[in-house]
Amino acid sequence: MSNFVQLWVYLSGQPLLWLTATLVAYVAADAIAGASKRHPLVNPVLIAVILVSSVLLLTGTEYPTYFAGAQFVHFLLGPATVALAVPLVRHLPQVRRTLVPMLVALVVGSLAAIVSAVLLAQAFGLDRASTLALAPKSSTAAIAMGIAEQTGADPALTAVLVILTGISGAIIVTPLMNALRLKNYAARGFAAGLASHGIGTARAFQVSPLAGTFAGIALGLNGLLTALLVPLVIKWLLG
Repeated sequence: MSNFVQLWVYLSGQPLLWLTATLVAYVAADAIAGASKRHPLVNPVLIAVILVSSVLLLTGTEYPTYFAGAQFVHFLLGPATVALAVPLVRHLPQVRRTLVPMLVALVVGSLAAIVSAVLLAQAFGLDRASTLALAPKSSTAAIAMGIAEQTGADPALTAVLVILTGISGAIIVTPLMNALRLKNYAARGFAAGLASHGIGTARAFQVSPLAGTFAGIALGLNGLLTALLVPLVIKWLLG
């Protein structure tokens, strides 16, 4: 037992430990999701979060220690977002045909996500810091954390809320769209990417390449628009 403790003390000081643990957790979670035939409720991100969180709790590891080792994954959020331009080019003719409806849906959806988050936070009596952290929840994590820093919110709390939003959207989107009998995969994907950013986009790609393409467009455009709208909405609603 003492040898195990000594080994853990040594490994916990290595920066690659938590990066490796994160990757292993996601590979295991993705295998579980694959075994379930990609059922919406079996979300690999949610499973990976539970696995990593369990390890952190069992080992008593603080989040800053974990992030110091796993921050390379955070760095890759930017390049991964840019890489979504590849499917965009492949479906460019269809994107051009639906440009105007997309822009209208983008503005309405982005405003609805921000305003509803702020109003619900106020309705449930959340403090100003929590409300500010919740406002950019529907934009991708890299952008949301930057917005949080600019508005005085806690970036770590914002990151948690972004992940919860993405997981919820990824789980709900397919059953919801099926219930609404919405068969246009471009519209389905755009809604998923706008409401639940990268995690929703990953789910859209699992359903249809076309849905994934439009989800990627929504993810990128909503990130930009959210960065512009959040300070204005906060000033308007919170003063």
